[in-house]
Amino acid sequence: MQAIDALLQRYSGRSLVEPAPDEATLGLILESATRAPDHGRMRPWRFIVIRSEDRAAFGELLADHLRRTKASVSDEALERERRKAFRAPLIVAVAAVITPEGKIPPIEQILSAGAAAQNMLHATFALGFNAVWKTGGPAYDDGVKRSLGLESKDAIVGFLYMGTDAEGPGNLPRPDWREYVQTWPAR
Repeated sequence: MQAIDALLQRYSGRSLVEPAPDEATLGLILESATRAPDHGRMRPWRFIVIRSEDRAAFGELLADHLRRTKASVSDEALERERRKAFRAPLIVAVAAVITPEGKIPPIEQILSAGAAAQNMLHATFALGFNAVWKTGGPAYDDGVKRSLGLESKDAIVGFLYMGTDAEGPGNLPRPDWREYVQTWPAR
């Protein structure tokens, strides 16, 4: 697949099933992440890989977050939260390990991790799989960060759910890029 084809055809997978990318393919996906723009060569990226057999523990982490952050939560809501870990056979949490001191502002380190996540989405698609990028409250929670080996100052930019797409692209309309472009100075 040509790079431009991957960029123009990629979509977020809605139903991701086995097989997930194997170790060699995941290696290529992660290598593509390290080609993201990185002002100051900070290399702030961290990739926490959650494989099939570890999804139940991740689901418990999500349910624990819900239990801690909601005043009252039903057993059904906790079970729905646990099931989020089973959206796909492979999950990669993408984070920026922030170095607050120095010339490179934290926002640029976070943007670099976001660019790494996008590279991973495109690489996953180009290699014949698909992925979807999710965040939600757990991405911003210090307890979840600690459980994933991160510190409070760090930023989880997303949870990338990866697998084989069972449904295809669907029929969502694609935006027209012209709607998002303006000329400067405005005339």
